[in-house]
Amino acid sequence: MDTAKEHFQIVFVGHVDHGKSTLLGRLYADTDSLPVGHLDKVRDICARQGKVFEYAFLFDAFLEEQEQGITIDTARTFFSWGDRQYIIIDAPGHKEFLKNMISGAARAEAAVLIIDAGEGIQEQSKRHGYLLSLLGIRQVVVVVNKMDLVGYSEEAFRAIEKEYRAFLSHLKLEPQYFIPASARNGDNVAARSGAMPWYGGLTLLESLANFVKLPARTDLPLRIPVQDIYKFDPRRIIAGRVEAGQFSVGDTLVFSPSNKTAVVKSIEAFNVPNVVHSVPAGRSAGFTLDEQIFVERGEVASHKDAAPEVSDRFKANIFWMGKNPVPVGGRYLLRIATAEVEMEVEAILGIIDASTLGRGESPERIEKNDVAEVIIRTRRPIALDRYADIDTTGRFVIIEGYDIQGGGIVMEVFKDEQEPFRAEARRRDFEWRRGEIHLDERVLRNGHYPGIVLFTGEKGSGKARLARHLERRLFNGGKQVYLLDGKNLQYGLGTDLSDSDKEEMVRRFGEVAQILLRAGQIVVSTTNTFALADHQIIRALVHPHTVIAVHMSFVEGPLPDNTDLHFLESDDLKAAAKTIMELMEEKNILL
Repeated sequence: MDTAKEHFQIVFVGHVDHGKSTLLGRLYADTDSLPVGHLDKVRDICARQGKVFEYAFLFDAFLEEQEQGITIDTARTFFSWGDRQYIIIDAPGHKEFLKNMISGAARAEAAVLIIDAGEGIQEQSKRHGYLLSLLGIRQVVVVVNKMDLVGYSEEAFRAIEKEYRAFLSHLKLEPQYFIPASARNGDNVAARSGAMPWYGGLTLLESLANFVKLPARTDLPLRIPVQDIYKFDPRRIIAGRVEAGQFSVGDTLVFSPSNKTAVVKSIEAFNVPNVVHSVPAGRSAGFTLDEQIFVERGEVASHKDAAPEVSDRFKANIFWMGKNPVPVGGRYLLRIATAEVEMEVEAILGIIDASTLGRGESPERIEKNDVAEVIIRTRRPIALDRYADIDTTGRFVIIEGYDIQGGGIVMEVFKDEQEPFRAEARRRDFEWRRGEIHLDERVLRNGHYPGIVLFTGEKGSGKARLARHLERRLFNGGKQVYLLDGKNLQYGLGTDLSDSDKEEMVRRFGEVAQILLRAGQIVVSTTNTFALADHQIIRALVHPHTVIAVHMSFVEGPLPDNTDLHFLESDDLKAAAKTIMELMEEKNILL
């Protein structure tokens, strides 16, 4: 690649057999951009296979592709023209390889869509347009290929242009150009065609030069998904890519969803002549803070006055590429920016018909290659934005097993019953006045991280008995632990409250718990004083500290949301405490 020229990534996509690979091969051949000997090599392969040479074979990199006659992998090739270095992404058009097409298109700045003049607009052509709109690609050229097969008819071209332009307009996609072409004969690819005197527009090659390099999104709110934290001597360097906005030394940053704040002390750079004072969107950065706060990969740094949303529930449009259908209640791993979290499909609102863009009835499951509108609930709150506001923190992928099987965009972020408490916790954390002792120092002295073990269950099911036994086990093991009982707060901080002020009592309980957690304590508590659902409020108030929910019951049955462990009243006390402590080790409370 020529590093001195501007680089521009374009994805070429089209329905299978609409001539996409032929168009690309012809473009490279007519611009003398093929590697030395590549054309002869492909001709030799065709001869060995007994096939007539086709320009498509220049891009079909694998032998099985040539045998099947379809592109199955996403190929990236390069060529220079004018003052640009083009990175061409040849994405497969076959329905079975939709995943490859999406992974290729996700990296592109613009797209060229190919339609066969003879076959016209197919369902897959519309599906490709819809997926490009989901991926946020707004610069599009449509090539109506194989015009030679319809006698270079202007009428046939205009009919396709009218229909496809109308469809794309519903997706808010406005193609810059519709170009009639014949890749086989080279018409309107790199040179103008004498066979279509009625067309006075640009060739494909000329249209590529008119794509605009998108400016860095420095005018958007700051978003830096944290990729990693590196320790150099006493410094802790936080690394991440600035996806939107810009930041400078001296800026106050807030990290979501943990709500932790600190001031940028320095921006670290290597082998640069001058000290770096600010970083704009589109660049990766490493920076230090004036305080040694504990942040993790997956958090999103922003300015305090324009932080992302924090929620565990949102509406999304997703496309599914996995072999196994998605049922209501299906559990997967969601990856958004650098964060990963367990998720559940709470509801399927409908399947979106790529041909009509209408939403069908709510089905029980999502099949392969479906596009659906769903409600997603995550196991813990995450930082995110609506895709329409900031795309990089508003799109995600869905992982099943070890493979990406789907993706989507955030359409709406929901507020739940805990949102007022979550907002209170954010305001409190933004303004919190810290002491001189940092969390790392407390962890080093105590030998453990802070965390809360919250017992839920029916009255008399053994919650208090197990909680007290766990406190004793931890204390005897040298841990800083405290049993926080709601009754004690009722006769102290809650003396001014009546029985109808239960929610306020829960709020005060959560605030006391978070103070103990800030002090490095392990808090053991029960919900004896509160309703079963109140532990969700406590979770919101003590976030981002680790919460382990232990449910007790007399018999087996349904468990509350976010339950980590379940014991029966008849279970052995010592064995139950041992299991809880093992989970505390697994969740890195106990070291």
